[in-house]
Amino acid sequence: MNLLSICSSSSSAPSSSSVSNNAKAWIVHGVIAGVAIAVAVGAHAYLGRSRKFRSRVVGIIPARFASSRFQGKPLAHILGKPMIQKGKKLQQCTSSSVYGSNLLGYHPLKILSLSVDSLSSENMGEDKTGNLTGPYCFLKSHSWFVGLVVATDDEKIAECCRGFGANVIMTSESCRNGTERCNEALQKLEKTYDIVVNIQGDEPLVEPEIIDGVVQALQAAPDAVFSTAVTSLKPEDAFDPNRVKCVLDNKGYAIYFSRGLIPYNKSGKVNPQFPYLLHLGIQSYDSKFLKIYPELQPTPLQLEEDLEQLKVLENGYKMKVIKVDHEAHGVDTPEDVEKIEYYMLERNLS
Repeated sequence: MNLLSICSSSSSAPSSSSVSNNAKAWIVHGVIAGVAIAVAVGAHAYLGRSRKFRSRVVGIIPARFASSRFQGKPLAHILGKPMIQKGKKLQQCTSSSVYGSNLLGYHPLKILSLSVDSLSSENMGEDKTGNLTGPYCFLKSHSWFVGLVVATDDEKIAECCRGFGANVIMTSESCRNGTERCNEALQKLEKTYDIVVNIQGDEPLVEPEIIDGVVQALQAAPDAVFSTAVTSLKPEDAFDPNRVKCVLDNKGYAIYFSRGLIPYNKSGKVNPQFPYLLHLGIQSYDSKFLKIYPELQPTPLQLEEDLEQLKVLENGYKMKVIKVDHEAHGVDTPEDVEKIEYYMLERNLS
């Protein structure tokens, strides 16, 4: 049936009920269209405001005790130290004053490693004119890494971190994931930041160059609100639901993340010729978007996969992804502790 036949077959006047139904339908469609337009306009306005170069960076390590797969994971010992302390160290930088208005006027300080171990930034801040003061670090991307804190809801984790000199922000138990915990910590920080880096405490061997690269990727993509990293997936991890896979478009933006193997071919087997990608936990956010994230309702794919980054994609935001060469050794279960200890001992890593 086509539109012409519909029109020609109804020569009589329409009934009042059909007119009423048509009116209701137009109202519903009008509301839906209005909402879609409002969302598009809002997104355009948001992206327009975020065109300014995002230079001020803070690192946040979200840590919770009540993990469903590994309770108390941040305090699990790896070669004699709590996991949250065991990661690579961030070089302690000088405490001279730095003028943030002239980013390119200073030499980058080489980042040796990154974790909260040996970094205490309680003297970090700004003077009355807005100049950065206190211990600081300057990434190779000319991004100010002006702070690093642990965000936790557990006093045992907080006490452990304070014991080795880390700054700690207490967050609520109601945070549903690390992204929400980072947002709550950001709101409690006194300073303003452009980018927040979510540093996974259960990825203790992530190289500082990867962290730097994730920050650079977000800075170089003003249309993105989120950035992360992927590496090659090992065939033996293809069907491990604890190893999250990722697929990208031709411009390096995320299409989808899954606990299952993606793409999945019709043979149901791993294709040894295909470059499958493994998602690494390190990720960074535009600070304005991070404030919006908790207000977005949970989405079907996010809930089904239990992956927080899917809510970003399902709401139409863009996520930039970099590919890195990294032998991933994340700790998801108690069994992973022994594996990472063996890896570190074999390579004389302490």
